Formats: sequence, C-alpha cells, structure tokens
Amino acid sequence: MTALLEARHVTKRYGDNTALSGLSMAINTDRPSITAVVGESGSGKTTLARIILGLTPPSEGQVLYQGQDTAHLSGEQRRAFRRDVQAVFQDPYEVYNPFYRVDHVLTTPVRNFKLAATRAEGRRLIEQSLRAVGLRPEEILGRFPHQLSGGQRQRIMVARAVLMKPKLIVADEPVSMVDASLRATILGSLRKLTDEMGISIIYITHDLATAYQVSDNILVMYRACVAEAGEVERVVKHPEHPYTRLLISSIPKVSTTRDWLEDDGVEKVRALPGAHGCRFVDRCPVAMDRCATALPPLYRTEAQRATACFRYADSPELHAGAMDEVLAEAKAPTLA
Repeated sequence: MTALLEARHVTKRYGDNTALSGLSMAINTDRPSITAVVGESGSGKTTLARIILGLTPPSEGQVLYQGQDTAHLSGEQRRAFRRDVQAVFQDPYEVYNPFYRVDHVLTTPVRNFKLAATRAEGRRLIEQSLRAVGLRPEEILGRFPHQLSGGQRQRIMVARAVLMKPKLIVADEPVSMVDASLRATILGSLRKLTDEMGISIIYITHDLATAYQVSDNILVMYRACVAEAGEVERVVKHPEHPYTRLLISSIPKVSTTRDWLEDDGVEKVRALPGAHGCRFVDRCPVAMDRCATALPPLYRTEAQRATACFRYADSPELHAGAMDEVLAEAKAPTLA
C-alpha cells in the first residue's frame, strides 16, 4: 500500500547550517499511531514539521503525498493534501484574529473546503468537532478569543483540524504554552483522535515525559539527525543512544544519581564533531576514535528499534526507507 506521506532522505540547509540531515520516514493510513519527535532546541524537530506540512521546501530529498512529490502536486492534489494533512501549532494566541469570534476559525474551512451543503449542516459539523476534543459548543461558539482560556483556544485549533477529517495531524509543541493542569486534557484529546477516529499524529515536543505518556513511537533527534527511533516503551525504558540516556536523566526524579554516566571502561574522546563525525561526540561519555571522523548510520538493534551509534555496529544497518518498519502500531496507552 502506498504511504499517505513519506519523507525520503530529506535535508534542509540554511546557508552553512544544516537544520535536518537525510531523514526518512513514512506515515501509513492502515496503521494509525502517534509518533513523537523529541529533541532539544535546534535538533531539527520544527524544520521536519514544516517540511512535512509543505511550508518549507527541502534542500535535498522529497516529501511524497500518496506517491506524488508534494513540490509538483496539481491544484486538485494539493487541495486533497491540505485536507488530509492538518497542523496544530505551538502558540494558541497568535492564530486568532482578536476582532473575530472564535467561530471564524471553524466556519472558514467549512466554507473554503465545501464541507457542508447548508449552514445548519456546517454548524452540526463544527459542534461535533468541538465535542470530539472535549469542548461544549454552547460554551465556546459566539465568544471572542480573549474570553477563553489558553487551553480552550488550543483545543479549538485541534477541533479545526478534526473538522477536516484528516488522516494525519502534525502537532508542533501543542502543549508547551498551556498550563500544566491542561496538558493532560489536550494530550488525551490527541490520543482519542488516534484511538477512536484513526487519525495518525506526529507529535513534536522537547518534553520526553509527555512523549512517553501519549505516543506509540518515538524519534529522538540531535543536531539535525535521528539518534534513536522505535517503539516508545523500549526506547524510554531501555535507551541505547547516549543522548537518549541524557534526555531521560534530565527528567526530574527523587534520586539525582545518573548511573549511565559511570565509567564503563570505554576510552572517552573529547573532540568536536566535524563535517563527517557523530554529532554527539563532544558530549558523549563513551565515544570512540571513529566517532570523531564518521557519522554512524542507524543500526537496527531490535525489531522495533534503530540506534545511530557505533557501539551497535554488529547489528544490521537500517536500509533506506525502512524507518516505518521499526515503528509500532497504535497500542492505546492509558493516560496518567
């Protein structure tokens, strides 16, 4: 089956800076799931989101929509792409025009995409989408943005995406500007969209804790490259890449002991990553000489795990275009 959306060896450069390096992944409609893309600022997460959404062209590589390069879609194909692939952005404030009632962000797609034949049918669809994300239409419609909380505004944007009946939602840091008390509610709404409506989600975040809470799969990014990828339970509970271990150790715990930093007998290299070296070599406690001169490929260390680290060089390399093979199907985890 042709993937809904596929990134093939996607690279993005801004001058001498590489924001994303040779990433490949695919989203299949027959396996709805939530895939988290995690990493610190500057790792390439938002660049990936913008390229997938068609907002930024790649410097190299392709993004395919149902087998067609998104750079060369016809008008009808692009319209279908815009409907099938929706976005929820980080800031729940800037997306609203303060002079319009919040109804405007919902009625506009109904009108532009001809989702309803009558105004009454359009109203029914809007109310249905609001209820799908846990909002009461009678409490939301007819109000101005400043009359609603940040959590309500963000859930309206999720409802707007749902209104289009998409196959994929790209959610870029959707809860980072929302109060902690509301994050679980919004993440629960996203989980429900996958479990009950079959919508796949790419969840962009710097927060490993929420990624573990809501996702099926995870891609750990570092300096434009994938460091580790696979089924979220395995990656988080048994991390292989030193950077993944660093991320996990940064999550607040009762104990501050970082056992993974203990000396394991491997000579430590203190070198800056060159053009061809591992991006993490300057921070890695277990680096080897070759790490400073060569970029490790992704090694398939388990059926649903791939790690870009020379310590796993005895494992087979993950062949091009096979990222989706290490990503698990949705398992509907229970939110805490």
